[in-house]
Amino acid sequence: MDLLNHILLGAQVCFTPINLLFCFIGVLMGTLVGVLPGLGPTAAIAILLPNTFHVPPVTAIIMLAGIYYGAMYGGSTTSILVNIPGEAASVITCLDGYQMALKGRAGAALGIAAFGSFIAGTMAVLGLMLVAPPLAKFALAFGPTEYFSLMLLGIVILIYLAAGSILKALMMAVFGLLIGSIGMDSISGTQRLTCGLLELCDGVGLIPAIMGLFGVAEVIANVEQEIKRDLVTTKVKHLLPTLQDWKDSFWPMIRGGFLGFFIGILPGPAPVISAFTSYAIEKKLSKHPEKFGTGMIQGVAGPEAANNAATGGAFIPLFTLGIPSNSVIAILLGAFMIHGIQPGPMLIAKYPELFWGTIMSMYIGNAMLLVLNLPLIGIWVKVLKVPYPILFPLILLFCLVGVFSLNYSKVEVALMIGFGVFGYLARKFQFEMAPLVLALVIGPMLESKLRLSLVISHGSPWIFVEKPISAIFLLISLVLLMSPMVSKIGKRRRKLQQIVESENV
Repeated sequence: MDLLNHILLGAQVCFTPINLLFCFIGVLMGTLVGVLPGLGPTAAIAILLPNTFHVPPVTAIIMLAGIYYGAMYGGSTTSILVNIPGEAASVITCLDGYQMALKGRAGAALGIAAFGSFIAGTMAVLGLMLVAPPLAKFALAFGPTEYFSLMLLGIVILIYLAAGSILKALMMAVFGLLIGSIGMDSISGTQRLTCGLLELCDGVGLIPAIMGLFGVAEVIANVEQEIKRDLVTTKVKHLLPTLQDWKDSFWPMIRGGFLGFFIGILPGPAPVISAFTSYAIEKKLSKHPEKFGTGMIQGVAGPEAANNAATGGAFIPLFTLGIPSNSVIAILLGAFMIHGIQPGPMLIAKYPELFWGTIMSMYIGNAMLLVLNLPLIGIWVKVLKVPYPILFPLILLFCLVGVFSLNYSKVEVALMIGFGVFGYLARKFQFEMAPLVLALVIGPMLESKLRLSLVISHGSPWIFVEKPISAIFLLISLVLLMSPMVSKIGKRRRKLQQIVESENV
């Protein structure tokens, strides 16, 4: 009965005109961002976040969440029609989606991607409703010690799952923690690393940092490389999948939905991991695995369902533990904090209208996306033809105006440009952004929990291993950080053994 009352509360919040409008704007902007190659939900949320400061918190979160899962929808359009992933999670969709388009089945591919995303998105919303409340009750047992260890574990997992060098990811996380320490010390009241600038007394602003790292850096990175677009020029027809398409795609959608949701809970680039994993599973289960990559509809349905469901799962650690699982959710955590709300175990109890309103908006938003995407395919095709020399200067202008309008500060504009150049150079040298953003957002909270724990223990660090939950989190973190070193030592030993054996022979 309580669940029904909560659903009704969420519907009441979601169906207010302003929340419906912002939900629509969010999913529409998310789809547009997904359609345009070179952008992504992280950059879009970073750019649009300042526009949410003058609306209620629930309205802001509804719009920003809509951008996130809307981008998962839009990414498939570019992958299928242009063979360029509009979003990283849609890379795998290119393999079979574009081949279907070349065979004149672009409509069926786009249609099954939209329906698969809707079905998986619905599954993720149901999972969020069922899993989040009990997990939040369990998390009430956490004190500052457990929270410190949990946040540290979240950073370590992102470092461990980095696509490139773990050492580089660790360096970015440490740099993010260093930037997060800039500002006024909360206990002593002294200034730290501010260089005498009053604008830095409150710390480095989240908005200039993320708009620079993802907005400006993304534009610079895309300007230097030529993106060739071989657009399928034939008119897209037959968007509704046939009965045979449904028969081939139904179980891949269901498997992708379950897989994406549970992978989404884990820290890391969940939509990307879930999409690739779903494709591998469907290829393994198929009676004709050799045909994958030639236009198999299962290769579109499974990954598209998985990446959309992963966005729903990613909200669980944010809502229940206050821990972001990836860079997009880290920015959403920053949005919560800007609006004066601390996500965590008490969120559902203290702000039920925000939690249940956001969940219901995700269901309504998925329905909006299904209704929007199929009829608007023709418009998205025209959007894909917009020249990048026109598009990218507009994005830069929007970033500059957005940051300057916050506090009318030239220092923050300079910070944004500085972070943009840094983000561009970091990409060039294959440093990942996710550990830096996560460390930057939760760094102040991490420090606060650390110092509070030491106050409770009268300065003794043993408090972190005396508490079982904290000790488990720290042990997992240590194992993850040491495992690459152990594997390298093992490889060197095997090489030495081979050398010794060859000499003896």
